[in-house]
Amino acid sequence: MTQTIQIKNQEFILHPNGGIFWVEKSMLLISDVHLGKVAHFRKFGAAVPQKAIHKNFILLDEIVSYFQPFQICFLGDLFHSSLNKEWQFFENWVEKTPSEILLVAGNHDIIAPEKFEALGIKIFQELEIEGFLLTHHPEERDSYFNFCGHIHPAVRLQGFGRQRLKLPCFFKKKQQLILPAFGEFTGTYVLEPTKEDEVFAIAEDEVIKV
Repeated sequence: MTQTIQIKNQEFILHPNGGIFWVEKSMLLISDVHLGKVAHFRKFGAAVPQKAIHKNFILLDEIVSYFQPFQICFLGDLFHSSLNKEWQFFENWVEKTPSEILLVAGNHDIIAPEKFEALGIKIFQELEIEGFLLTHHPEERDSYFNFCGHIHPAVRLQGFGRQRLKLPCFFKKKQQLILPAFGEFTGTYVLEPTKEDEVFAIAEDEVIKV
């Protein structure tokens, strides 16, 4: 189940896979997929299941099929490290995906820009669109609302008794929304909300305002 919010008179749909669909622009925002991370860790002996590689592409296919966006904008850390065998999977995914793809470069995006450009992917350091600022690292800039990633936000919830849950979330401040990490094999960082913040946790295929 999704959640719909309004920001600057624009409509945004939060999806439980971790992306945001900007309705008026038909643009899907996704952050911190970290493709290649599984292969990178397996190369150095980490016991990470091979199926985790394909899970990222399954999740991407699901959300793209759901929204059918005109554009997909990755807000950084699309690929985790240098080239490895997951790059070929990514090439195949791009080839079959009809949406235009944009990349706002993150700190992990160290692959040569020419490799992305050869796939028709445009790379930016940041994007300014009608009062919205799209970045990888959180930014504060007068008169702009910032969509960003990098943090891998999560929220800790108190359950019955001593039960505690840590859930990935969309973390919304007055002029900023931090997207959860989209990638299957990524960690999270717990943020403590203030009274002014809004938190939308992801739990069992639902986006829940908490």
